[in-house]
Amino acid sequence: MTDEFIEERNADHIQSIERCMTVIASYTHQTSASTLSEVARRTGLSKPTARRILLTLERLGYVQQRESTFSLTPKMLELGYAYLSSQSLTQIAQVRLEQLTDLLDESTSLVALDGTDVIYVSRVHRHRITGITLAVGTRLPAHATSSGHVLLAGLNTRALERYLETANLKALTDRTIVDRVQLEERIAAVRIRGWDAVDQELEIGRRSIAVPIFDMQGNVTAALSLSCGTTGRTLEEMCEYYLPHLLGTASQISNALGHRPKNSP
Repeated sequence: MTDEFIEERNADHIQSIERCMTVIASYTHQTSASTLSEVARRTGLSKPTARRILLTLERLGYVQQRESTFSLTPKMLELGYAYLSSQSLTQIAQVRLEQLTDLLDESTSLVALDGTDVIYVSRVHRHRITGITLAVGTRLPAHATSSGHVLLAGLNTRALERYLETANLKALTDRTIVDRVQLEERIAAVRIRGWDAVDQELEIGRRSIAVPIFDMQGNVTAALSLSCGTTGRTLEEMCEYYLPHLLGTASQISNALGHRPKNSP
């Protein structure tokens, strides 16, 4: 029996896995399709060992063989997605929130849905003092916030029905939506256009705009929101100015979570 078939005796080391990862790592954009001899030469493995590994990967769907060459398949991306999905959403988003706040000089937040409330899971404050102070862990009623509307628009029919049955649609200002039918219409509109903005529905003198963040499965996993005052710009001007930046940042975060739009290559 040759040493090709012998696993190292160290109980914490599996040589066959090490060799398999060496084969995978040997592929680059310049060596996307390689012959058996090329793989063996790059990895330092014997041809029989390299062949067994490649055929095993082919059987698992990670490698495809065409004539005399072997190449990786798109299924290999699942290994990368496994890493991405293990990363904390807040860890992935934090630096992007900081960049967005620095760029726009407005407070930005990462918000999740918890029951009938939204909860702030990450927040970067602008340098200037504003009327409302929100911190990580702050809860607000979903029906009165742009992030809440975005998150509710991401629910399936049954989950949205449960929310509507249990939510207390309390008026926080004279602009807050307190009618169930009106809220359902608002959520339906948000689902179509893909974002929402509220004008003093939570607090007089405050506006906010929010966009969805998607996970690998295409589910709305959080909302990215920006809040600002009512002076200086109309609501329409606010949306026109801030929305492209929010959508761009949300797309970056979603991509980092492994999301790929349906129309992407």
